[in-house]
Amino acid sequence: MRDVAAVAGVSVKTVSRVLNAEPNVSEELKERVRRAAATLNYELNVYAGGLRRMGARTNAIGLMLESVDDAFSAAIHRGVETVTRRHSIIVLAQSFEEDADRERTVVKEFLRRRVDGLILTTVSRDQAYLSAEAARGTSIVFVDRPAVSVAFDSVVSCNFDGAVAATRHLLEHGHRRLAYVGGDHEIWTLRERLRGYFDELDRWGVPRSDVVALTGVHGEEGARTEVHRMLDGPQPPTAIFAAHNRMTVGVLRALHERGRQHDVAMVGFDDVQLLDLLEPGVTVVAQDPHRLGELAAERLLARMAGNPLELETLTVPTTLIERGSGEIPGPFAA
Repeated sequence: MRDVAAVAGVSVKTVSRVLNAEPNVSEELKERVRRAAATLNYELNVYAGGLRRMGARTNAIGLMLESVDDAFSAAIHRGVETVTRRHSIIVLAQSFEEDADRERTVVKEFLRRRVDGLILTTVSRDQAYLSAEAARGTSIVFVDRPAVSVAFDSVVSCNFDGAVAATRHLLEHGHRRLAYVGGDHEIWTLRERLRGYFDELDRWGVPRSDVVALTGVHGEEGARTEVHRMLDGPQPPTAIFAAHNRMTVGVLRALHERGRQHDVAMVGFDDVQLLDLLEPGVTVVAQDPHRLGELAAERLLARMAGNPLELETLTVPTTLIERGSGEIPGPFAA
């Protein structure tokens, strides 16, 4: 704050009043202080007094996830806590809801509280805004999606391999009119799943004109609507690959509403609670989000401890679980 005051040509007290949004400060002074703070890349430290008393650590990390009420995100959260509780570190978790502006706001709020490290799932295509904080010494690890345009450790699932396995499974059971149902393919995980889908189709010599690839589908209801539309078309798919847990639920609703769950095969990506109790049970490519969280936390703590580590992307395997829906035979079954 003294540095900001010096650059702005004001007192430390004035800097404090501006950054804490206190009244009775002229707009001209506010602008000078904000400009000086931006020049110095200064963020108000809301725990500064506590840090003076307890040393340089807050014993807290920030965890940013797509949505904390999503089962996949919740499992990552639990995996992180499994590791951090052994070190008496608390986890501050926030959702960013696939919103790039919200992503930056959440990160900024974590940094204002001077967390010791960050574990981040992100949607923005450029995370250069994190470089200054990393230069200050804040440890950062990405989870579920790799870092983009910045050099940080990442922990991800084998999304490509999982999609290849799902597509191959449907092809092996005699299906050629396949449909892929997925969300925003600008998101790395979904882009990798779409790439795996097409890669395996190409390996089998299935023309892309014979299959469907729906991207940008919005949530469960969007998937449900699209499946109804495809089933009403002139050449409905005989098998569906749902590339996200919300897509899986939407596809299932549509198939059950049309009474087609026993003749249209499907494989979902991500396991969802109770899928094994349906008739037929739902075949899925299961990730291990708990392990993703554990590895991300272990990596972050190692970075925070100053351990000499090579920059790395750690991958967690996926597993195809056969339950019935993916084994429904297609027209070309042996």
